[in-house]
Amino acid sequence: MSEVRSKVRARYQSQADGLRTLAVLVGVMWVVELVNVLDSYRLDHDGIVPRSVSHLDGIAFAPFLHTSFGHLLSNTVPFVILGVAIALAGARKLLLVSLIVALVSGLGTWLIAPGGTVTVGASGVIFDYATYLISRGAFDRHILEIALGVLVAAFFGAALIYDLIPKGNISWQAHLFGGIGGVIAAAALARPTRGQLRTAGATRLPSSLS
Repeated sequence: MSEVRSKVRARYQSQADGLRTLAVLVGVMWVVELVNVLDSYRLDHDGIVPRSVSHLDGIAFAPFLHTSFGHLLSNTVPFVILGVAIALAGARKLLLVSLIVALVSGLGTWLIAPGGTVTVGASGVIFDYATYLISRGAFDRHILEIALGVLVAAFFGAALIYDLIPKGNISWQAHLFGGIGGVIAAAALARPTRGQLRTAGATRLPSSLS
């Protein structure tokens, strides 16, 4: 009995750590946006500048930069909804997924986005989170994760497809590579299985917006 309580306690602590980490990421976004507003949005120039070696650090900065509070709010809601589902697996999993997807989305955007633009925003990471959750169950072969993936696809699938259509100053490149990054993260972080489905276990410059 004490062993069961210990496992339950450890699981609860892991989930709490994951949710706190998600809260910190969101908090950083909002603090950066406040600083950005006070600095007349000059921080947005530190986003992703295609094929500029001197601006490679923009890959790390871009998800925390937004062109307005409206832009930030529109990204915060799905970031939190999808992020909670990942954070329940623990802080380490959330950070690893975020790192992989931010790198894939950022590098892809850096390589193929139009020259003379700067891409900022967290929607590339949001695409990553969504495709990670959709594909995770297929790699882990966990029935609950498969069910969650189906729900995410049902609620976000149409929006994901729509946002891949090139339009205005929206960065479809960040969205495309964000989706790819999510699948890569799901494959890279999949738990070892023996092939069976499991039912238990832990669960300016012109700007392009993402």
